Amino acid sequence: MYKKFNQNQPKEKDIIITIKRLGINGEGIGYYRKKIIFIPGALPNEVVVAKIIAEYPRYIDAELVRIKEKSPDRVPFPTNVNPEIGGLELAHLAYSKQLEFKRDNVLEALKKYHPRGYSKYKVKKTIPAPEEWHYRNKAQYQIELSHGQINLGLFAPNSHELFDLPEMPTQSQATQDTERKIKSLVEKLHIRIADPYRHFDGLKTIVVRQAYATHEIQVTLITVGHSLKNLEQLAKEIMRLPDIVSVFQNETDWRNPQVWGNKTTKLAGKNQITDEILGKKFALSPRAFFQLNPVQTITLYSRALKFLDLKADETLIDAYSGVGTLGILAADQVKQVIGIETIPEAIADANHNVELNHIKNANYIQGSVEKVLPELAQNGIPIDALIVDPPRTGLAKSLIKTLLRVKPKTFVYISCNPSTLAQDLVLLSEAYNVRLIENVDMLPQTPRCECVVKLTLR
Repeated sequence: MYKKFNQNQPKEKDIIITIKRLGINGEGIGYYRKKIIFIPGALPNEVVVAKIIAEYPRYIDAELVRIKEKSPDRVPFPTNVNPEIGGLELAHLAYSKQLEFKRDNVLEALKKYHPRGYSKYKVKKTIPAPEEWHYRNKAQYQIELSHGQINLGLFAPNSHELFDLPEMPTQSQATQDTERKIKSLVEKLHIRIADPYRHFDGLKTIVVRQAYATHEIQVTLITVGHSLKNLEQLAKEIMRLPDIVSVFQNETDWRNPQVWGNKTTKLAGKNQITDEILGKKFALSPRAFFQLNPVQTITLYSRALKFLDLKADETLIDAYSGVGTLGILAADQVKQVIGIETIPEAIADANHNVELNHIKNANYIQGSVEKVLPELAQNGIPIDALIVDPPRTGLAKSLIKTLLRVKPKTFVYISCNPSTLAQDLVLLSEAYNVRLIENVDMLPQTPRCECVVKLTLR
């Protein structure tokens, strides 16, 4: 059992802590009573006054009360934004130090899990983003009715408290403005808001995504239940807003822990929006994955393709392919591309994008990478080169076993989680040398980063 403090228990007096380093989520780390203590908002070398929130067997959670000795790397937090929301965990840290922190995260993960030869890995400096602010081209805001007032924004981390967001400094201005205008339309048309406490149907989430190249905006209204009064009228009103080309409804239910449900219906406009990367066009349906920072995506994919070092007679497997971006970008360098993705809409988009770019040597298959890749190998498909871009959970152990058996010659791993990357490298390093790791900062002001890893067979 752990000891936890809440408002009904006697509170300890404030404590003074010297911050030693940052944790993987950007929180300040110190020590108190021989336990590690996490203090969000504190920076290394600062002396802070903190209040204990919860104590567990191995660590303590605390909140920052005030700063006694300030770090020279501290910068002003954005105004008009509640610091408790997610997505701005490092906004109080100078950007150059954010870049150092993200490289250090990779080094710390390697040191923790120590894959073979890790101390000799070449881990390059983090590539900075051209824009530190207003870079996100997709906003996914929750909506609620509280005490007669509609709030539209983000939940505080690990909380059911929703903060209304008139401004979010990492969002593009177009997505932010569209979210606020839709909120006004929801109020005007008296659209029913979903009630999570009484499990009433209604509007739950508003998703706004803008294509960087064409400026087209796609809106998805995520609802609990199907029939909502005035929803079609809301779609018509939204279509009158600047740059809006389509409105969709995605349906979920209270049993689903994910934001998105499985059924998506077009209410108005085009089936997809179209974006462009390195001269190739990509059509995107609502659920299709696409990087959130369009300018820095060019850097990320350029590095990945350079690391692959493809040959004209090779077959490239694009695992976790999404809408086919990496495979399509590489198609003119190889004999054939085979993409693998689980989401049906993404596969439909990928095959549509193949046609859109007049590519003849790429095909995308729906299914899990763990299942499809062994089937390809069994059917005699040469797996010369492989690129994987998995979710934060990393590669499934069954997939790693398949890779160690199939042994593609060239292998690039794009990771958004240094911890799972380092764990995967423990197994992969049985057969592969890690030639290079390079961070690309896709999400400034947050602790998150994308690592591009080049592996070659020993």
